[in-house]
Amino acid sequence: MQLIFGTDGIRGVFNKEITYDLAQKIGYAFGIINNDTQKVLIGRDTRVSGNLLLEALSNGLNQSGKEVIDIGICPTPAIPFLIKQFKIYSGIMISASHNPPEYNGIKIFDHFGHKLNKKKEIEIESYLNEIKSNLIIKKQSKIIQKFHLLEIYQRSLIESIGNNNLDGMKIILDTCHGSASAFAENIFKQLGASVHVINGNIDGSKINVKCGSTCLDPLKKAINELNAEIGFSFDGDADRVIGIDSEENILDGDHILFLWGRELMREKILSRNLLITTVMSNLGFEKEWNEIGGILIRTPVGDKFIHEEINRQKADLGGEQSGHILSKINNYSGDGVLTAIQIANFCRQKNMTLRDLLKTSFKSFPQKLTNIQLHSNDKIFKDLIEDNINKFIKEKLDYVSEPCRIYARNSGTEPILRILVEAENKNLVNDISVQMKKFAEKIIERKF
Repeated sequence: MQLIFGTDGIRGVFNKEITYDLAQKIGYAFGIINNDTQKVLIGRDTRVSGNLLLEALSNGLNQSGKEVIDIGICPTPAIPFLIKQFKIYSGIMISASHNPPEYNGIKIFDHFGHKLNKKKEIEIESYLNEIKSNLIIKKQSKIIQKFHLLEIYQRSLIESIGNNNLDGMKIILDTCHGSASAFAENIFKQLGASVHVINGNIDGSKINVKCGSTCLDPLKKAINELNAEIGFSFDGDADRVIGIDSEENILDGDHILFLWGRELMREKILSRNLLITTVMSNLGFEKEWNEIGGILIRTPVGDKFIHEEINRQKADLGGEQSGHILSKINNYSGDGVLTAIQIANFCRQKNMTLRDLLKTSFKSFPQKLTNIQLHSNDKIFKDLIEDNINKFIKEKLDYVSEPCRIYARNSGTEPILRILVEAENKNLVNDISVQMKKFAEKIIERKF
């Protein structure tokens, strides 16, 4: 059976990996196995294909006996928040997160507001494999619109800093034509900030295109032109954020975790001084966190793995270098806008600029991530490559005397092999990165 769930739900190019027919069957399969609720919340980002997938999922869910509640364009964290608020829903988010416009995805949440665990994913995939083309779904979706529910979520963001405010702060937001375009400006203005938005049109044809958390150039340019002290750049569904200070220094997820975690540690409210992050986080982060008395545990890439480890360890804070942060504030739902508000609030309450705050963070080790296109997304094909790559990594590390880390993984959302090289010596990082790329490409061609 071909597995369709990756590290963050189901994702692919619309009308190729993710089709209208597949979405109908996923809706039906989820409806059949979901005995916990009769109502399913559905939200989406701004992608052009979002409405078609909403209709398709609703067809399947309706036929399985479920009631569909459409909350409109929203960030992914709004779904688990509203599920937990009302306790009568499960949920689906239609989004491909940071991927380009031609992609879309389906993220499914249970009645606790958690992304489906592996057991449930396998159950859906097994059911899909059984029904194959035998199921005929009526294309008559019944959808109830409740856009007003988002106001409850938005109010929670404002209330997350209590009686504090962001008065006097000059903030730039890059909402990347995605979910944050629908509400982020209003939230920061209500908190008292002076706000300028770039890439703020709700336009699914431009979502994540040369903007957002994976392309910081527009935000850097705006910071310089408008002489702002802080900027935040979101991804397509606003569950992650990257910050920029007035000198174009980058506040990524590692720095957010370090600064936020240190604040909680000083207040003696960080359980066991523990942070949960992934294998991609910087060695400099780990080194400095350990030196100030902290413990850092790494997981595979993917916020659901962080969430699982947070539960296992009873931790308070975790996240990814990409800016996907899970905190106790909102029951560990990654939320880029919430994270941006917290960082801005730290600066405001300490009377510090983000530039000055970042100066107190750790010193990053040079780190280089190389993405190599694969010819196939097939698991067996990728495993063959990874086995060879990992043998080569071991050989390389055996000859390196200084602190160094090489990590290779297959993307859970695209047919891409990602190779991370990290060391204190920048030249060593560049040299090994070149060698790893040449070796990987040679293996890929041979296997293909």
